[in-house]
Amino acid sequence: MRFTKMQGLGNDYIYLDCTKERPENAHELARRISDRHFGVGSDGLICVCPSRSADFRMEMYNADGTQGEMCGNGIRCMGKYVYDRGMTNKTDLTIETPGGVRTLRLQVGKGQVVSATVDMGAPVLEPGRIPVVARGSRFIGKQLHVRGRSYEVTCVSMGNPHAVVFVPDVERLNLAEIGPAFERHAIFPHRVNTEFVQVEGRSSLRMRVWERGSGETLACGTGACASVVAGSLTGRSERTATVRLRGGELDVRWDQEDGHVYMTGPA
Repeated sequence: MRFTKMQGLGNDYIYLDCTKERPENAHELARRISDRHFGVGSDGLICVCPSRSADFRMEMYNADGTQGEMCGNGIRCMGKYVYDRGMTNKTDLTIETPGGVRTLRLQVGKGQVVSATVDMGAPVLEPGRIPVVARGSRFIGKQLHVRGRSYEVTCVSMGNPHAVVFVPDVERLNLAEIGPAFERHAIFPHRVNTEFVQVEGRSSLRMRVWERGSGETLACGTGACASVVAGSLTGRSERTATVRLRGGELDVRWDQEDGHVYMTGPA
């Protein structure tokens, strides 16, 4: 089997060209190949597939074999994958995902993609669509009890579900302990990605993430977008901010006019 390993800010995925053939059981393959001791090692598997509604279709599987709806770092790398391999000559691409069709603008240098800007669409704030089991039209700045402690949580979907928690110091958190408790909390029927965010300034956020099905990763593109949306909604940050993750930085802008979130970062 021929594969390519790629990373966006250290959030690494194994890519398969499934435009001609695809594995029989992608769920099981993702679990086996993602193992960092007995497999190739990655945060998951991404299949590059043909699409009837876009230029390509992205199927993303977490390291535990579960399928994800969207991956911000993964979709930037997919743009680089199809362009650098000559599968397209477009620098403006549409990618179909289970979370909706996303548009990429590729930045090319010396014939290769170096970074990409992704139109992530408008954030979803209605609890039933995130999904979150809660009353009301939004879940913004509400208290949630996890492992005997109360946290202020804002929930956002960027094609996949996110719980954003603002904390004084992200480096002092024991994510291996608290992350799974958030991920599998009873109010999240499809589990949840959890972002722990430290506000460094109105336009600067520092973030660590516990990804559903993968554990702590060095970066999460959809999580960075959710964090800027949550920061703006709670008055902690501007609608445009740099999000600093353990694997590097992403620039995120929640546009005032069209309501879409735009994310720019390397691949």
